[in-house]
Amino acid sequence: MGWTFVTNYGRVLLAVAADPTRTIREIAAEVGITERAVHRIIVALTNAGYLERTRAGRRVHNRVNLHQLHVESLERAAAVRELSVLLAAAEPLPQTRDDDPG
Repeated sequence: MGWTFVTNYGRVLLAVAADPTRTIREIAAEVGITERAVHRIIVALTNAGYLERTRAGRRVHNRVNLHQLHVESLERAAAVRELSVLLAAAEPLPQTRDDDPG
């Protein structure tokens, strides 16, 4: 499968949430993208208020801003509800040979 429901932004945010002391190199290796891409994502998430950065000596620690996530989740709750209703009402697609796990 060449795509995923969780974007690289979400995957970086989850990696930071799991361990705020991880380096960009470690996050890049875990997510499977370049260090440069991780840096751009961290800067964008920080500018949007999702991450807070603090220095600890020569290292930077990122902390997830749960308040910002809560505010966004409230704003998007209606859209998520609508999507879940659509998914629940949808008829399952017939399984194709490519979908067969066995």
